[in-house]
Amino acid sequence: MRILVLFAHPVETSFAAALHRATVAALRAGGHEVDDCDLYAERFDPVLSREERMVYDDPSINRRGVAGYVDRLLAADALVLNFPVWNMGFPAILKGFVDRVFLPGVSFNRDARGDIVPALANIGRLGVVCTYGGSRLLTTLMGDPPRRYLMRTMRAAFAPGGRCDYLACYDMDHAGLEQRDRFLAKVERCFSAW
Repeated sequence: MRILVLFAHPVETSFAAALHRATVAALRAGGHEVDDCDLYAERFDPVLSREERMVYDDPSINRRGVAGYVDRLLAADALVLNFPVWNMGFPAILKGFVDRVFLPGVSFNRDARGDIVPALANIGRLGVVCTYGGSRLLTTLMGDPPRRYLMRTMRAAFAPGGRCDYLACYDMDHAGLEQRDRFLAKVERCFSAW
């Protein structure tokens, strides 16, 4: 399987970076072809410009600034996102990737009535590896926006019936080495079984 891994953390010595390395290593060990996209290392520009917004709804030209990333997404059979949850959302670079790459004609189309029709049928599986500063209870009380968006909105753009693995390490503000090691092992087990 060809898997696009999107990693969004600026510090290469972070726990998120260790999770990213473990994810990629497990997938490669399983024989998968991994397109490892470190958004910070690639200096992805998350800013949707005025010009891009003006042509956003025109699939004949809306990919111009991000064509390479669109091609990578369309070539993938599965997508894995690895990121920390900051302020109950994605890091800005990952949110910008979604805004700039998940375009009309890429992740969705519009039917004659203007309703959205999912278009990423090539993506049959979604994996998420993320960390939260707050506890699971606090995150749930806050509505867990990242989980809700990924499991409902983004997943709806993919092939129907596709599987999703959402792995979250909560309460990172208080997590010790033992909790981190357990979560790292969980990530390795999950992606080794893909």
